[in-house]
Amino acid sequence: MITRVDVEHIGWLASIKIEDDEKDKLVEQFNSILEYFHQLDEVDTEGVEPTYRVVELANIFREDVACPSLSQEEALRNAPRRENGYFKSPRIV
Repeated sequence: MITRVDVEHIGWLASIKIEDDEKDKLVEQFNSILEYFHQLDEVDTEGVEPTYRVVELANIFREDVACPSLSQEEALRNAPRRENGYFKSPRIV
C-alpha cells in the first residue's frame, strides 16, 4: 500500500514538487494501479507463451541510397560558433 510518505519520496526521487492537495490524490491513484496489478497476478497464464513484442519485426532496413546532403554553409548556418568551415566547441580537458 502506498502512503503519503511514499508519494513524497517518489516526488523527491523524480525531482518534482508535489503540492499537499495533490498527494492524497496520488496516493489513491497509485493504490488503484497496484490493485490492478494484484488482479493481473490472479490471471491464469498457464500454457500462454511469453510475448516479447506485440508486432513481429523482421528486416526493417531501408535501401542504402545516396541522397544529396547539406552544403557546408547550410550545415553551419545555425552554429553558435564556427571557425575555418568547422563547428567550434568549448575545449574539454
